[in-house]
Amino acid sequence: MKIPLFRRTYATTKRCMDIMGSIVAGIVLSPVCLVIAILIKSVSKGPVIFKQTRLGLNGRSFEIYKFRTMRVDAEKQTGPVWAAKNDHRLIWGGHFLRKTHLDEIPQFINVIKGEMSIIGPRPERPFFVDKFKGEITDYEKRLLIKPGITGLAQVLHRYDESIRDVRIKVKYDQLYIKKMCLFADLLIIYRTLRLVLASN
Repeated sequence: MKIPLFRRTYATTKRCMDIMGSIVAGIVLSPVCLVIAILIKSVSKGPVIFKQTRLGLNGRSFEIYKFRTMRVDAEKQTGPVWAAKNDHRLIWGGHFLRKTHLDEIPQFINVIKGEMSIIGPRPERPFFVDKFKGEITDYEKRLLIKPGITGLAQVLHRYDESIRDVRIKVKYDQLYIKKMCLFADLLIIYRTLRLVLASN
């Protein structure tokens, strides 16, 4: 099936925005990244960057990058679990990094590599994708586009703490996929910046 011209134009524009936005963010935020790296190494043993397998476009797996906010052995006893609001597994300063979303800065590398977009549904772990496919109608439709660092669900709803949160976010993700356009992307970026600044 032939893809409409406006869709192809939007896809090209979105990819250009992803690359340029990631490069600019990397340059502007490099001093912040250095401070975060020093903080993590000074309060906790282990790597600065945390890598974890997530599912992206069409269910393809990739390694997502984040600044580490939890102990290295955080899920050794429990297996995959959601991050709680007052998570005892967090290192000192980890709550602040999560609250301000500064822990997600390394994901601009994923964007440049083409594994993610700046805007899209949040990528989930294979364990939870398999779980939610059986519990939430049309959950797998989130995999029809590249996952994002931020998105409509992220700016309109909180962190996932229950299956109810996931169902709400899936509805927002489906709405974004249906209505995605340059104006929607710019609006989400604006709301994301407002949330980050308000949390500082």
